[in-house]
This record gives sequence, C-alpha cells and structure tokens, in this order.
Amino acid sequence: MPDIDIKKVTVWIQEVAASHSRSVGNLNYLFVGDEEILDANRRFVNHDYFTDIITFDYSRGDRIAGDVMISIDTVASNAVKYEVPFLRELLRVIIHGVLHLCGINDKGPGEREIMEANENAALELWDKSPKTE
Repeated sequence: MPDIDIKKVTVWIQEVAASHSRSVGNLNYLFVGDEEILDANRRFVNHDYFTDIITFDYSRGDRIAGDVMISIDTVASNAVKYEVPFLRELLRVIIHGVLHLCGINDKGPGEREIMEANENAALELWDKSPKTE
C-alpha cells in the first residue's frame, strides 16, 4: 500500500458524497489480492472473473454505507495498462465504490461514460484539495 493521506481521503469521500446529495455513514475498505477478490466474486456476485472492486451496499436513504473490497493486484496491473501512477488508479477505484453507493451504475447502456465522468470530476476535486497531514 502506498503512503496515503487518510484524512484527505476521508474529507474527499465526504465531499464527493455531498456533491451527490449524500452523507457518509459506516464505510469500510478491504484491500485484498486477486485470489481473494475472485473468491468474493464467485461467492457473492456470481461472477467467475477478476475485478478491481466489489461494493457491498448497506446505504439507507441519503446516507451511504457499505463494504468496499479492492484488489490491489488488479489496481496495480490496471495502472500499468492505462499508464497512470498506482496511487492515481487506487484513488479512482476508491471513489468508484463511493459513486456506486451514491447510485451511479456502470453496466447498462451509456452508464460507463457517466461513471467515468463522475470519477474524473472526483479526481479533479482530489487534485484541488490541500494535503491534510
């Protein structure tokens, strides 16, 4: 794991959620390897393939909550594939889970583009946020 500014990430998540008229409740991140996320995909979402993230949504009303499982292995390989720094790809995936909890999907027609636009907007917000440590 990279040296990540947890306070900045926390504030950033709250700001992104607020921009979607949501507040943040209990949100847990679990960083795992590819084998663990493959097992979770098989057990919980009936997918037999690797993913970078699985989001378990426990939100109620406008308060987001959930467990977010992220494969560090897949994040690392995607960073190489897309030629972006590992931390940038990790931030994209972290906020991807938050956006799912805010109600943004990425599986239907046109939804992937909407998700990407929201990820990019969130990353721009990250870039403008001051370091908190």
